[in-house]
Amino acid sequence: MSSSTEGILVHVVQRTIIRADQELDTRPLYMGGVAARPGQRDAARQSGSGKTTDVAGEESESSTSKAASGFASQVDEGTLSVLPDCYVTFATYFNAFPASYWRRWTTVEKVTLSLRVSGQGRILVFRSTSKGHVQRDATEVVDSDTTTTVEIALSLQPFIDGGWYWFDLETTDGTLRLESAEWLTDADRSASGTVSIGITTFNRPGFCVDQLIALGERRDVLGCIDEVFVIDQGTDRVSDHGEFEQAKVSLGDKLRVIEQGNLGGSGGFSRAMMETVRTGTSDYCLLLDDDVICELEGILRAIAFADFAKTPTIIGGHMFSLYDRSVLHAYGETVKKFTWFWGPAPHTHHGHNFAHAPLPATPWLHRRVDVDYNGWWMCMIPTAVIREIGLSLPMFIKWDDAEFGLRAQEAGYPTATVPGVAVWHVPWHEKDDTIDWQAYFHRRNRVIAALLHSPYDHGGRLVRESFETQLRHLLSMQYGPAEMGLIALEDVLDGPDRMHRDVLQRLPELRELRKSFPDAQMKSGLDAFPPARLHKPPRKGRDPEAPRGRVARAKGLATSVVRQATSLRESARHNPEANVPHVDVKWWVLAQFDSALVSSADGSSAAWYRRDPEKFRALLARSVAVHARLWKEWPELVEQYQRALPDLVSDDRWSKTFETSVQRTTEL
Repeated sequence: MSSSTEGILVHVVQRTIIRADQELDTRPLYMGGVAARPGQRDAARQSGSGKTTDVAGEESESSTSKAASGFASQVDEGTLSVLPDCYVTFATYFNAFPASYWRRWTTVEKVTLSLRVSGQGRILVFRSTSKGHVQRDATEVVDSDTTTTVEIALSLQPFIDGGWYWFDLETTDGTLRLESAEWLTDADRSASGTVSIGITTFNRPGFCVDQLIALGERRDVLGCIDEVFVIDQGTDRVSDHGEFEQAKVSLGDKLRVIEQGNLGGSGGFSRAMMETVRTGTSDYCLLLDDDVICELEGILRAIAFADFAKTPTIIGGHMFSLYDRSVLHAYGETVKKFTWFWGPAPHTHHGHNFAHAPLPATPWLHRRVDVDYNGWWMCMIPTAVIREIGLSLPMFIKWDDAEFGLRAQEAGYPTATVPGVAVWHVPWHEKDDTIDWQAYFHRRNRVIAALLHSPYDHGGRLVRESFETQLRHLLSMQYGPAEMGLIALEDVLDGPDRMHRDVLQRLPELRELRKSFPDAQMKSGLDAFPPARLHKPPRKGRDPEAPRGRVARAKGLATSVVRQATSLRESARHNPEANVPHVDVKWWVLAQFDSALVSSADGSSAAWYRRDPEKFRALLARSVAVHARLWKEWPELVEQYQRALPDLVSDDRWSKTFETSVQRTTEL
């Protein structure tokens, strides 16, 4: 979005979002406010306590609840009226300006905050430092019965390590009306980029159609979109959904549904990337999961950020919980290189709830976070990057986004996860995909990514950690995940040539294999099994405790391994010895029992785990042999996978896989 002011071309890089129908659980992400005497308001802001004192002298809740209680009333979409003696803040996730990210990754050196206002009140502009300290940067008094434009020039110079800008609105006797607020820049850019959107879906037609309809209703967003590719890999087709025609009408010729076999996220998103590049009209390809609700303003922000990026940059969006919508899943994703495992970036925390801890009161949110990659729930990739480094590896699921981000990083293309760009996604904490068929993909793809990108010999601690994972599964009577972990490593040792074959065929093979293990035979409730009976009470009435320290851990593992050689108690064959809730599924708990009922992560079913000494010994022996071989052959495997990478991620190789998947689907 651009306009000309006195001959100078200015570009809108972020618009303030004000929703007339804002729901209470998401309002803390957009605005907040307090009601109090002016002096008390200043004291509350300076203390950063997030609380103030009302006129009666009693402590009251912070900005979120006051704004929700009507101290500031929204009258129209995009317009806010601040009532007399009120204070409204836009120091929120979606409406503060992430200055440090623009300072680090773009050519923009200054921005202008432009507000259209009327009435009586004050505009207060604040900035924060990377340490979370807040200071007032500017104050403008508004006293006008007609709409006037207030512009405040702001430098990005102080934000090298972190920090945000935001503005607040304050009234005393009158009402202050905000009609719009935009962050502008007059920095040069060659052109405004356009995007194609790729949505990979598998049997979630309702979710997917809702996304399409929402996109079609936002004409400003639709104006930046060249095409919307829906890569439908399921059997419950999007095109058969009752509201698909509505989506089709709203998107018109910009919508293209492509049906293919189930190739997982890597196959679906690779198809979207390939189609975007082949069409050749878009500057960017935006990947979206099918089960998300997108803050559509974030698409415009991502495009603006990418347009001004110093070098082609992957723009990532954050993920909020769809069920607890003020909770941010992760503020940034990195791969810990020595242990080779993904996780939250340093100095950040999982599961931050903005309703409980708003931006000004949370110092760590003010430090700029640099990432290795961004999850493909929302991730915008420049087509120039795809042309140079290729498509996703045929990983099906797990590690495909991380590997792509690392590969881009090595080619000189960074990833920036930009605050204010986000979706709401079904959370993962109600399932455990490390013990179902996905255990195979977790293990195989982690090792392959390390072979390609680890800076350490033998992947640092990876081989050792893989063996420890095997041992934990075995001690927990999880023989299915242990078997799939071994198959994963055996497939890695078999070489990279089988990866495109496996993205087509491995899933049904794994599902069929898993059915044979007791830990996969789920029933709807505990009453479907014999009642739990422990052969004798626990020693001194104590529940199992996690071993603390290396010595205790080693001793606990050794004792548990030795115990696996003993025969199963006869009573445990007829009755489980305990009911173990999923939250307590730890190796040092399950290793105490010969059998146990273990509930699923979502609480809907349970399985009867049984210790099997013969199976334990066989799987342990295989685990030792496979990991020894992996260690020995690691240098050779590195060469094999790195040499094969260009072909594995090529347009031509993927095209053949797409064609084969369609043929297989037709035959079925």
